[in-house]
Amino acid sequence: MADPVLEARGLTRRFGGLTACDGVAIALERGQLHALLGPNGAGKSTLINLLSGDLKPTSGSIRFKGTEIAAMPPDRRSRLGIGRSYQKTNIFPAFTVLENARLAAQSREPRPFAILSDAARDPAALVRATRGLELAGLNEHVERQAGALSHGEQRQLEIAMVLATDPEVLLLDEPLAGMGPEESTRMVGLLKRLAGAHAILLVEHDMDAVFALADVITVMVNGQVLESGPPAQIRASASVQRAYLGHEDEHG
Repeated sequence: MADPVLEARGLTRRFGGLTACDGVAIALERGQLHALLGPNGAGKSTLINLLSGDLKPTSGSIRFKGTEIAAMPPDRRSRLGIGRSYQKTNIFPAFTVLENARLAAQSREPRPFAILSDAARDPAALVRATRGLELAGLNEHVERQAGALSHGEQRQLEIAMVLATDPEVLLLDEPLAGMGPEESTRMVGLLKRLAGAHAILLVEHDMDAVFALADVITVMVNGQVLESGPPAQIRASASVQRAYLGHEDEHG
């Protein structure tokens, strides 16, 4: 087994009397797509927010390539190589596709206000932006206004913006949400291409896509890891089936 790029142990987050994540352990490896499943309220979004730095843990460890980062803010995690997308599309609709990707690329710069600098003064950011758009399949749309893209293309753009930060880890929160069949097929193809060179954590409700893409699946229930393993193991698991079917003899 390869050393994990991103690893959490004993990760816990409490909101008052509610424990949204309870002692969660998860490890992401390069070249592996790790899917996160669970009913609504299972703690999936909380976990991805903890890994990205959008939330601070109550307790537990998060290590990136062996370095403890649990107290590190999101911008520093991004500069280390952790990129994420959100459930809701997060783009600049009035800007062109290329401008969106360039702004994302420049956001990784540690210098204050680098994001406002001219592209000509930051050629490396332009290279990263162009590469991100190419990887995401948007290289033919660079001059289009982002707000004019279809929903599926906007989701591709959001992933291109993440890729423009040159990440090693991709935390993707429901990238297929709201897509039609054709757009979903394109996105699944994109995720397959990206999996070879990145460590990916995918939160997704499209079960067909998850089982087609994932190398490892972790199932959460009530803030805890119920089971983790290859897709065949998860598909055959009686405990996972009970969690999703909501049998009367097993609550929560």
